[in-house]
Amino acid sequence: MARWLTLLLALSLPLAAGADAVDAPSAPTLTLTVGVDNAPPYRIIGPNRKSGLYLDIFQEIADRLGWQLRYREAPFRRVLRMAEQGEVDVMLGPLRTPDREQKLVFVAPAFPPERRLFFYLDDRNRITRYSDLYGKRIGVLDGAHYFHRFDQDGELVKESAARYRNLMLMMEKQRVDVVIAPELVGRYTVQNLGLDVHVSPFFFPGEASWIAVAKGSPAVAYVDDIRAALKLLEMNGTRESLILKYLEPFKD
Repeated sequence: MARWLTLLLALSLPLAAGADAVDAPSAPTLTLTVGVDNAPPYRIIGPNRKSGLYLDIFQEIADRLGWQLRYREAPFRRVLRMAEQGEVDVMLGPLRTPDREQKLVFVAPAFPPERRLFFYLDDRNRITRYSDLYGKRIGVLDGAHYFHRFDQDGELVKESAARYRNLMLMMEKQRVDVVIAPELVGRYTVQNLGLDVHVSPFFFPGEASWIAVAKGSPAVAYVDDIRAALKLLEMNGTRESLILKYLEPFKD
């Protein structure tokens, strides 16, 4: 029997009896460094708080495997580079691309797909079709991927920043006309800034975001255990509960 299936069965039995944590003998105790950018509500990094949807899901996985986690914060592009260079063990939430697969092991699409929305302030910057983007200054997160046509379109004018908060403030100051962002982080950001921002009717469907492990990390030997622990979270409803916790406050 494969190790991951053995682990899944071992984890399931005590949880059915009400245990909060279990030993996972096939996945030895590890201390992993997780690279994160502060992107609420996915990843919330403060002096006394480390939470958010992605961190909470991965913490549940680590708890079931008996692993310890520590965090290194940096802007998204820097976190991606740290993961690719093996300076951190894990990155939470990158999209899977052929280039990134050369340096990272994409373990599981653990985080839900979200629409890519176009936020605007002035009605003349409302996007109703893709062609409306031409001639607009579009705010994008440095190093992020959105969808293939948009990412590869050299005729679009894109202005980058390290955080979505910065992009929304750039739009307020009329340095960009439109900001593209995943739905949840975009809505969270404008709500917390108190901006009267609108959402364009044009959007692009999202892709699932992944747990990615650096190829030189000791965690690579236990990717099946991570998948098994994630499967357990799906089976017992923990993953769904966490998604709803963060999603519901920002739905229309």
